Amino acid sequence: MYVEVRNNDLNGALKLLKKLVYKERILIEYKQHMQYEKPSEKRRRKRAEAVLRRKKLEQEANELSNY
Repeated sequence: MYVEVRNNDLNGALKLLKKLVYKERILIEYKQHMQYEKPSEKRRRKRAEAVLRRKKLEQEANELSNY
């Protein structure tokens, strides 16, 4: 991951980095690996992630069909 600092605007670059890290779910995955997750919680999380993926794909398909 790469963030360019322009005009010595370190705060703007940090804000952009945080946004990219959140979008890529890097911290979420890191925290998940740091502690034990019960099998039932894992299934619940997997289902929720599948729903989010499906909504994202449907949204992208709708955006493409609008063009």
